[in-house]
Amino acid sequence: MSWIAELESLLPDKVSRTPQDLARCASDKWFASKEPDAVVFAESAADVSAVMTLSARHKIPVTVRGGGVGYVGGCVPINGGIVLAMERMNRILEINPADGVAVVQPGVITGELQEEVRKLGWYYPPDPASLRECSLGGNVATNAGGPRCLKYGVTRHYVLGLEVVLPNGSIINAGGRCHKNRQGFDLTGLFVGSEGMLGIVTEITLRLIPHPQARAIVGATFRTFAEAAAAVQLILGSGFLPSALEITDSFTLNAAREYLGPDRIPPGEAHLLAEFDGSAAGVGTELREVTRLLRANGAISIKPGTTDPEIEAFWQMRREFSYSLRHTGLTKLNEDVVVPRSRLVDLVEFAASLQIRSGFPVACFGHAGDGNIHVNIMVPDMKDPDQRARADVALDDLFRHVLSLGGVISGEHGIGIAKKRWFPDAVNDAGRALHQAVKNALDPSRLLNPGKFLG
Repeated sequence: MSWIAELESLLPDKVSRTPQDLARCASDKWFASKEPDAVVFAESAADVSAVMTLSARHKIPVTVRGGGVGYVGGCVPINGGIVLAMERMNRILEINPADGVAVVQPGVITGELQEEVRKLGWYYPPDPASLRECSLGGNVATNAGGPRCLKYGVTRHYVLGLEVVLPNGSIINAGGRCHKNRQGFDLTGLFVGSEGMLGIVTEITLRLIPHPQARAIVGATFRTFAEAAAAVQLILGSGFLPSALEITDSFTLNAAREYLGPDRIPPGEAHLLAEFDGSAAGVGTELREVTRLLRANGAISIKPGTTDPEIEAFWQMRREFSYSLRHTGLTKLNEDVVVPRSRLVDLVEFAASLQIRSGFPVACFGHAGDGNIHVNIMVPDMKDPDQRARADVALDDLFRHVLSLGGVISGEHGIGIAKKRWFPDAVNDAGRALHQAVKNALDPSRLLNPGKFLG
């Protein structure tokens, strides 16, 4: 491959073809895997531009990789070619409280930015469960969410500006550092959530807000999931807006009891977690009133947390749910579906019936406040043809049901490879044609992250 020699000459000490690097960049948290021909560890926008210019000249596929912790195969280089790894572009370039912005490179880990701005009394709210592993560039590519989206919104609401390398190697700046901007089309919004198919983000300007003065949390268990879901509606219907409102079903709780130990998870068949933030007086009032509502409406255990260590203990437990399911030894098909909030019980009841029909355990937990429930179909062996076929039927049933409820097939993870076959069911002909028109305009040779939901 003469283009590899040219690439190595162009970017010495930044190109790797070692078996370790090729294998590491072949997959994410989904089960698909394909090794690239070469990995480039970019260190600047100029490096990225050079790669894309070479790609355009030789028609070499390029797939961008951030933290590699996605769940839809979004960074799997299924057509081979080059993986453009952004992990060396990991500097926080600026934190400016006067402007309320942070400027970062795409390889910065989300949790690290949160810690740095917290030291200055500021706040970057988006908090995906993988915040200690995922990169901000990956968050932009997938429009990542997290528990606090209920009150604060998703990544898109915090991206003010982007530096982007286009597939032809040219570099553009979209947006800027102003909190209001109506100069032309919303090009910033075009790239947020584009799953690495339209351009490569090399610098991000993010909106910061003042950190809340106080936080508090309450965890409660219920006899049934329906009672926990009713409590969600009761909290919101009573005029409270938690920063996060998380719900968990019995299968997930039992897996967590097995993984973490029975003392870590209180008894009950459903768990609800509500966090509040704001002024100290306001948070105290909300905690008392919501605790009273939960106690009056069927909670069998209630535990509050008011100090940072207590609050972090709750969130660590919540983050461990995913690892608990993985600890079962089953392959976790993590589907981040969203339904209207009033249909939460319908979704979980359907998941229970799907478990019976498919023969696979099904675990549900997630962001009850915005209807984004992670439905996990637990498959013993996805390499077994029969199990793979049964899993596909189960996913067909799940996504059809979610769409029938007015829901969507992805709230946070994106479409990638994993949900490609259901994209035509979710988006009509005219909508798909518009997606393709945008892709063709920016990447006519279809070299950037090919093989995903746009082909």
